[in-house]
Amino acid sequence: MERTSVSLFRFMKGRRLLYAGAVMAVGLATFFGLLTPLVIRHAIDDIIGGGKSISPPLFEKILKGTEVFFGGGLTLFRAGILFVALSFMGGLFLYLKGRWAAIVSESMARDIREELYAHIQRLPYDYHTKAQTGDLIQRATSDVETIRKFISGQCVEIGRALFMVALTLSFMLQLHRGMTLYAMAVVPLIFFFSFVFFMKVKRAFKLSDEAEGRLSTALQENVTGVRVVRAFGRQRFEEERFDRRNKEYQSLTYRLIKLLAFYWGLSDFLCLAQIGFVLFMGGVLAVRGEMTVGTLAVFVLYEGRLLWPVRQMGRILTDMGKTFVSVRRIMEILNEPQEKDRPGAKMPPVLGEICFDNVSFSYGGHPVLQNVSFHIPKGKTVALLGPTGCGKSTLVHLIAGLYECSSGMITLDGTPIDDIRRSWLRRHVGLVLQEPFLYSKSLKENIGIVHSSPREEEVHAAARDAAIHDVIMEMEKGYETAVGERGVTLSGGQKQRVAIARALISPYPILIFDDSLSAVDTQTDAAIRKALREREKRTTLIISHRITTLAQADMILVMEKGRIVQQGSHEELITREGLYQRIAGLQSELAQELSSVTRPDKEEG
Repeated sequence: MERTSVSLFRFMKGRRLLYAGAVMAVGLATFFGLLTPLVIRHAIDDIIGGGKSISPPLFEKILKGTEVFFGGGLTLFRAGILFVALSFMGGLFLYLKGRWAAIVSESMARDIREELYAHIQRLPYDYHTKAQTGDLIQRATSDVETIRKFISGQCVEIGRALFMVALTLSFMLQLHRGMTLYAMAVVPLIFFFSFVFFMKVKRAFKLSDEAEGRLSTALQENVTGVRVVRAFGRQRFEEERFDRRNKEYQSLTYRLIKLLAFYWGLSDFLCLAQIGFVLFMGGVLAVRGEMTVGTLAVFVLYEGRLLWPVRQMGRILTDMGKTFVSVRRIMEILNEPQEKDRPGAKMPPVLGEICFDNVSFSYGGHPVLQNVSFHIPKGKTVALLGPTGCGKSTLVHLIAGLYECSSGMITLDGTPIDDIRRSWLRRHVGLVLQEPFLYSKSLKENIGIVHSSPREEEVHAAARDAAIHDVIMEMEKGYETAVGERGVTLSGGQKQRVAIARALISPYPILIFDDSLSAVDTQTDAAIRKALREREKRTTLIISHRITTLAQADMILVMEKGRIVQQGSHEELITREGLYQRIAGLQSELAQELSSVTRPDKEEG
């Protein structure tokens, strides 16, 4: 709890003084609020009853101070004016409390969201491969909102409760010591009950919050993958999966609500019983002449005001428990180490020469790459071929700095890749993934997103080279066509070509195509490769399973089980026994079979 409190205090940096002002304002509002019952007592006992009761010294000074304005004794009319003045002062400070607490909580929530978002942007790629998107969204929204509500309302109420108990108890003791003991009889019990309840509700909220995160993840995955669900007729399965998550969340939340209902029901009973007890004992003392009617009225009013914040401690502690859970969930992300450059990281010229020297990489203890070595001169095109899971994508991800190799060394133009700033490296390496991500923006914005303000001719030129310009121009709004979330309105091939255009718009000296031509037809594939050859020479790595694509490369790397088993040009590898020759043979046979099926039958002579 201590570490969580420190974290919460850290979030308030720059606004602590203003928040302290809000707490002081609620203390002053409480003080003026407690003076108004004394005005009622004075009116009942002294003005109406004609007696002379003894009030707390501070209130006596206020009464004497009114003589400066009113002159003579205090009448009912003047008592009413004093009551209104004290109420106004209490309301004024309550307004200031609400305003200052709102300023602090809103700006604090804004800063937490910004810090979270910025931190998530800088987390290693490996973290994002394991994190659940729905859970991250919930932490950046629902958990931040929980903290905001606590800071704006319940946290400052802790100060109000402390002020209320301290001041009320002080005034009660000055009015009637014996009656004060009766009035405080149940307060320790409610405090103890609130603390026990806090310990139980904190765990219940944590379970409910985590269940909500799993529910959000299920919803996010289903909405994102709606086309896959429809394509395989999995609607019923997804409905049942969502229903299980929903019922789990309902069950855990219902348990939390039952705890809250039990607390409020029992605390209501205890508070009302206490007020009834005070009224009974005060009536007995008033009948005996040991207490005035005005003092009895004050004690009944004070009892209600005293028990309300004490009873509120249950809600305050409940929200505190929720907030501490939310703070811990947010700190779990903020405590994740960011992707950092090595000390003295450089920004050397990156021209495109790549060298792997005995590079190995393991993921989760499982070896993915083993002793991989090769050299790519600047401006050459290299193709990678191999079965699924052999480490092709991991290899190109290492070049982009998304992972760090376990052993060995990767150099770019002679500089170890680990000594290059990550941001600098990614300005020079263009990566087109097999599953491209498009933003819910226009086609122009998606293609030019790597630039702050791309020129229209640059966008069009990149689109032409990616063989997507003509398709875009046929659309009703052309380049201003919105593609929908994740590019849902485009076909797989169109999305890949837009992603290729996005990479081509910048003069990256190194271009990587991670099987990103798989969804385009052979003719379009050839057109894109032709455009790449005609452009300024870049070092290009292409992962593909098409022999027609691989044959155009200067060098082909054939991988199997994390190793390079063959290396050479198409002409060299096609004559050697091995995986490349077998795949080339299979594709050639398949092409011949398709050709014979589609060839028109000749007339029998």
